[in-house]
Amino acid sequence: MPAFRPPFESLQLFPQRVPCPPGACDCGHATLVQSPGDHRILLLTREEEAKLVQRLEQAQSLPELRQLQQRMQEQLGLQLVMAPGKQGTQGLRGLDIHLLPLPGLCRKTRKALPAAVRRCMEQHPEIAHALLDEGSLFADL
Repeated sequence: MPAFRPPFESLQLFPQRVPCPPGACDCGHATLVQSPGDHRILLLTREEEAKLVQRLEQAQSLPELRQLQQRMQEQLGLQLVMAPGKQGTQGLRGLDIHLLPLPGLCRKTRKALPAAVRRCMEQHPEIAHALLDEGSLFADL
């Protein structure tokens, strides 16, 4: 007698993020799983999120942070925005650091990743200075 095999679509090759408890988050995990489209964000498990936060905090330079930003976009579909604020910047709080909305992105993750970037910039102020110099008048000098 042949063994029962589930349909190919239901096989999970990689661990997926466990959904948040009902009412605790507005991530839309259930609707994302049921809809066709990009499901890469579900690969960001809580363990992988902790590793990503640690990696963001340990960045040593702006190019390294930009590399992580690019890898997050390629592998997970996350778009991390890091730019000087529109009101002017007097410190780290004046920088605009946030994630663009994405279905399936947990509320805690939306706060944890930008906070990790801010902690990195607090430890290495030269990263914040380089970010401010990127689009400045004297950037190419």
